Amino acid sequence: MKPDIHPDYRLVVFQDTSAGTSFLTRSTIETTETVEWEDGNEYPLAKVGISSASHPFFTGQMTIVDTAGRVERFERRYGHRKRSSK
Repeated sequence: MKPDIHPDYRLVVFQDTSAGTSFLTRSTIETTETVEWEDGNEYPLAKVGISSASHPFFTGQMTIVDTAGRVERFERRYGHRKRSSK
């Protein structure tokens, strides 16, 4: 294996911002934030909008998670158009 070409594979806390849950797993994701975990150790923190704790497939609840205004932008562009009958 070549040295210095592979990313650091380490323990990272992923925080689901929409469900308020967190889990500890291994990842190569780069983060700037850290958080103290339940075991008292400090780990890098990666914030995500959707995880298995909030995804409709796993929860059985259909919700629209719009973190960047995409739904409103779509509705402005395409929501109120009239269909042409030909």
